[in-house]
Amino acid sequence: MTTTERISTPQLDGLGLGAGVESIEVRQIRSDAARFAEKVMRPIGIFVDRLSAADAAAADSPLYGYLDEVKKVGFLDVASLASLKPEEQQAILPALNEELGSGDVGLALLGFVAGFTSLTALGTGDPELIDQFADSRGCWIGSQPDRGSDVLDPEGMLTHLNGRVATGNLTAKKEGSDFVITGQSSAWISVSPIANAGVLHIPCDFGDGFYASDGSLNQAAFLVSFDEPGISKGKPLEKLGQRPLPQGEVFFDTVRLPTRNMVADRGHASVTLHTTVLLANLQMGMLFTGVARAAFQLALEYVHERRQGGAPLIEHQLIRARIFAMWLKLEAARALTSRVAAYHHGDLGPHGLAGLTGKISATQAAFDIARESVMLFGANGLAREYPIEKICRDAQTALIQDGENNLLGLLGGTWISRSYREK
Repeated sequence: MTTTERISTPQLDGLGLGAGVESIEVRQIRSDAARFAEKVMRPIGIFVDRLSAADAAAADSPLYGYLDEVKKVGFLDVASLASLKPEEQQAILPALNEELGSGDVGLALLGFVAGFTSLTALGTGDPELIDQFADSRGCWIGSQPDRGSDVLDPEGMLTHLNGRVATGNLTAKKEGSDFVITGQSSAWISVSPIANAGVLHIPCDFGDGFYASDGSLNQAAFLVSFDEPGISKGKPLEKLGQRPLPQGEVFFDTVRLPTRNMVADRGHASVTLHTTVLLANLQMGMLFTGVARAAFQLALEYVHERRQGGAPLIEHQLIRARIFAMWLKLEAARALTSRVAAYHHGDLGPHGLAGLTGKISATQAAFDIARESVMLFGANGLAREYPIEKICRDAQTALIQDGENNLLGLLGGTWISRSYREK
């Protein structure tokens, strides 16, 4: 049993109860990521946050320079991270993403999403697709204006008793040896305003309709270059938070793609959709642990500097109690994020239940802590001069992003029930 001979001040090192636990290798990666977050991400994120959506996606936007910097930094290469051993991913990814999320979560997501198309191409092993898409600046197209959260539930697990999962307006249909894509995405396609390619995941009619015999949707996933005839984009979306992550619509006017570009079909496509969503949720959980930490640290610093009632705020008992309540939420999010990563990369994972558990917990914690931090800042928390204003907007956006939290929770409850029934 470990004992202590004296009462000392806790050594938290900015990492809470995780201080001193990580390996030397992980701490070095964390240190490099923290430096990148502070020197590169944070100033660019603040600058782009104040631009219009159109200027943020313009040809002279600093986002392009940021993506060039991302390519130079080895620890942000998506393919390299994916090639790590499970035990390495389990240890490295939570630490890496926490630092990047604390820098600027919109830019962190931009860097990872932009590499999704090239990673998908490399995964096919097809030399022609790899040559065409390996250096692309990509995005993932799944949601539609008339089919939002339904995209997360192609099996129809959450469909109303008298309804069925919708196809939406963006679909694929097999014609001869090709597939014809028609319709539009939603306005929430991350990176699309500056992307030159994408992974398109949509309902597909292979010649026998859009629905399988069990009522689920037939799906297909395609790699698509935005140079294809019939593809156009809408205006970049003006939005509340994560403004350095440009989003917008993509239109498909009878776009014809060869079968070679289909990277998953039918049942396999449903599996790849599940995998994509769970990876996105896993990423969100880790990144927003960093957002929660940034909000907490700003509040902790401010209450030690700001004076009220004749003393620094921290000298008031209620303030210390509020700080500790924020601390509890941060430590819980950190611990759960690590637990989710362990399950995901362990023998029983991966599974969407783990991903959404981490996403819901960390994003809610980030929002709660950021909102409380704004309250501690008082009127200053509403001013752009102070970074907590932006962090609070970024955190609120996450409650809906990559699956609205209540809908994800309903999916989670369904998975838990299935596990119980099968046992």
